[in-house]
Amino acid sequence: MGKVLSIYVGKVRGIEKTKVDSVKLIEGWGLEGDAHGGDWDRQVSIFPIEALEKVPADKKDEVLQGGFSENIVISGIPLEDLAVNKRLKIGEALIQIIYIGKEELKETGRNYIVSREGRFGRVISGGRVKTKDNVQLFLE
Repeated sequence: MGKVLSIYVGKVRGIEKTKVDSVKLIEGWGLEGDAHGGDWDRQVSIFPIEALEKVPADKKDEVLQGGFSENIVISGIPLEDLAVNKRLKIGEALIQIIYIGKEELKETGRNYIVSREGRFGRVISGGRVKTKDNVQLFLE
């Protein structure tokens, strides 16, 4: 079982997200108040902290200086288990992973690690998510 380490909401695209203690996830939409919410496949971005082990030395300082542009940072679930179509129960919400990374941004700066290892998904069932909540992987 994993844990939620931190949560971020961005009211406007392209600027730094704000750290929050909890957030409501809305079914079929994403995080309440987040600019990336909508009827599409990248409603929520999830960053598994274990992915930092994959950052090349020449990118690590840049990656560590200002977040990863994610909504939810988690720990405790192996990267290889966080595959496309897997479902995660995070707090009260259920999220389905739709994509791993963003192909169009794979080689760019600070977003480098999320662009390669971030998980992007849809909110299947809404609910509140708080820092320190459990993260459960459904292996169906």
